[in-house]
Amino acid sequence: MAHLPREPEAFGEQVAVLLKRYFPDREPELVGPLDLIVSGRHLGLENLYRMVLRNPSRGTEIVENYLEKVLEGDLVLNLPMPLAMARGRIMPRIQPLSIFDRLDREQVAHIPYVNGTVIVYVIDLPEVTVSITTEQMIKWGLGPEDLDDISRKNLSRYVPEVKIKVIQSNDGGRAAMVSEKDGYDAARLLLTTLHKRLAPELDGDFFVATPARDCFVAVSNGPDSFLDRLRQRVGQDFRRMPYPITRELFVVTRDGVAGTAADAA
Repeated sequence: MAHLPREPEAFGEQVAVLLKRYFPDREPELVGPLDLIVSGRHLGLENLYRMVLRNPSRGTEIVENYLEKVLEGDLVLNLPMPLAMARGRIMPRIQPLSIFDRLDREQVAHIPYVNGTVIVYVIDLPEVTVSITTEQMIKWGLGPEDLDDISRKNLSRYVPEVKIKVIQSNDGGRAAMVSEKDGYDAARLLLTTLHKRLAPELDGDFFVATPARDCFVAVSNGPDSFLDRLRQRVGQDFRRMPYPITRELFVVTRDGVAGTAADAA
């Protein structure tokens, strides 16, 4: 299978061609190197581009699956879904504030978080996740705090026994990694039991890195050489991984989650 172009604008053009081929009823228009307008809806391609760069031999397959899920999500979004049906599937995700560069802040159900991020909410369906809009939230008679409470409880039940791999570095630093690859690794920063579970492994309060949606690394507070290496790796992952969140570290204490070490001080 031929590889897709690596140059962003050529990649976007090829995605538009594939979309039109498989979904002839849709009208894609490339308005930027990695930006499509599809039947009036904005579709950013940066995450898709990063996914293909990581596995170029499966590029066309990745694009086809991605487009199918996005367009299926559009269909689900237009269907009425009672709260009773959706409640057990409402999940949280941490996103960078930059999502509002392309989305209307007023239309996205969310609450502010730390480190330049927000928590948004999705309905987790077997083959697709659908973002919850402010309109849908209001129809259910809920507020953002209600969604947050429901989603965190669902998150704790999603994989009740999360596998955590603990590694010790030669210079004495310790890291605990979560890699369920279910779309909610970074969101596990929101678990209320996080400090209780990891503090004994990491010698008390600790940092968490979530450079992207499928990346969660909790680390001990030192030594400095260990943290310097971690920050370098986090910066690399933030630049290359799909669904980037933040290069900043979160501070996890018994009292909750704060922003960077400077913010906590």
